[in-house]
Amino acid sequence: MSKKISIIGSGFSSLAASCYLSKAGYDVQVFEKNDSVGGRARQLKREGFTFDIGPTWYWMPDVFERFFSDFGKNSSDYYQLEKLDPAYQVYFGKDDYVMIPGSLENIYENFEEIEPGSSSKLQKFIAKAKDNYDIAIKDLVYRPGVSPLELVTPETATRLSRFFTNISADVRKEFSNRKLQQILEFPVLFLGAKPSDTPAFYSFMNYADFGLGTWHPKGGMYMVIQGIKELAESLGVKFHLNAPVEKIITEGTKAKGLQIKGDIHYSDIVLSGADYHHSEQLLEPGLRQYSEKYWQNKTFAPSSLLFYVGFDKKLERVSHHTLFFDSSFEDHAKNIYDDPEWPDDPLFYASFPSITDETCAPEGKEAGIFLIPLAPDLEDTPEIRERYFNIIIDRFERITCQKIKDNVIFKESFCVKDFKEAYNSYKGNAYGMANTLFQTAFLRPKLRSKKVDQLYFTGQLTVPGPGVPPSLISGKLAAGLISKNEKN
Repeated sequence: MSKKISIIGSGFSSLAASCYLSKAGYDVQVFEKNDSVGGRARQLKREGFTFDIGPTWYWMPDVFERFFSDFGKNSSDYYQLEKLDPAYQVYFGKDDYVMIPGSLENIYENFEEIEPGSSSKLQKFIAKAKDNYDIAIKDLVYRPGVSPLELVTPETATRLSRFFTNISADVRKEFSNRKLQQILEFPVLFLGAKPSDTPAFYSFMNYADFGLGTWHPKGGMYMVIQGIKELAESLGVKFHLNAPVEKIITEGTKAKGLQIKGDIHYSDIVLSGADYHHSEQLLEPGLRQYSEKYWQNKTFAPSSLLFYVGFDKKLERVSHHTLFFDSSFEDHAKNIYDDPEWPDDPLFYASFPSITDETCAPEGKEAGIFLIPLAPDLEDTPEIRERYFNIIIDRFERITCQKIKDNVIFKESFCVKDFKEAYNSYKGNAYGMANTLFQTAFLRPKLRSKKVDQLYFTGQLTVPGPGVPPSLISGKLAAGLISKNEKN
């Protein structure tokens, strides 16, 4: 008889793990507290508009293809991709912006126009970034973070210096134009830390950005969730919605199942893809690996204030992905990491998927997603949300030279309180634990519990780190560890 595995949560890492474990012959049951699968990557539909509640960027398409190929499939069996050109647009002031094209050659030309001589520097920078990408994505990130020796390879041994300098230093050494510096520092924000705290080795994110490009799944990122769920169900995975886990059941030091709405669901193995800190709160105190002090001393990726807005007209002078870097990058970063408070003049990001995808809004209308990165655990009230909506919409109108406030049909918001309530997220963080030097690989929370047998973890707080592609990889790593240690 197949061993039973109970999985907590249904985000990207849990879904990926469920597929690998079911393929390996386990009886897999997924328990999701919300009324739809997807974790942070759920979907909002309202009045003919469709929004991705969570991730909106589709980067590293090769990681998705590698995942589906493990099951003899392609991503195109489940959803259709379109490469964005421009990939995104960055505003630095009123009607002052840089377009990032969909091809490297055109990006080189754009850089050269802004800073003469920078195209040749960028070619060398991207070549090094590709070198890092090949090492990281094709090898290192698929290691389970069990031992520091995982990082010691012939390739990394010759690149140790890239772990002891940072992205910001590397970028500023080569590029003097402030706009270009910020564009090159932007991708590592997906790793959850300041560029000055992110090892230079992570420049592979620049190759992910410029080299592999930005893509859009028709219908939004939620189509990827639905595709993986369809794959999982075809492999025999069973899903249970509206099933909040109240307790991880143990006998002695062995995980034996889950308590959900007072009922006990027994299993041989438990895997949690829910927030790691919350998952350990489901255990008796003596069975928790990490203390409250441990979590408090970690650097967490930001939380976010998000708005989902329906407009009654098409917007102008914006792209599918549009970044607003017209205020101080350093001041906003300080408000997130050094002196946590609401920023006076926030950077923000806007996504208008209906520019690319007609399914995201009714004809002649626009779907807008606005995001302000924030320090975790800030005060979160309706009054504060409304004030910041007005701040960014006023800025948007001034910078893009168009009026939109009177064209808002509706808006919904999502912030710190919602991350805590919907996802049990530690301090309401949005992306997990940042990938700093001392929070990389084997230094991250472990995939396998050190105190409870048959208990495992996956997701953005484990290896390899925050983001959608790393979450898929984390699911594979956790499933591999279970298959290795818990023979079916």
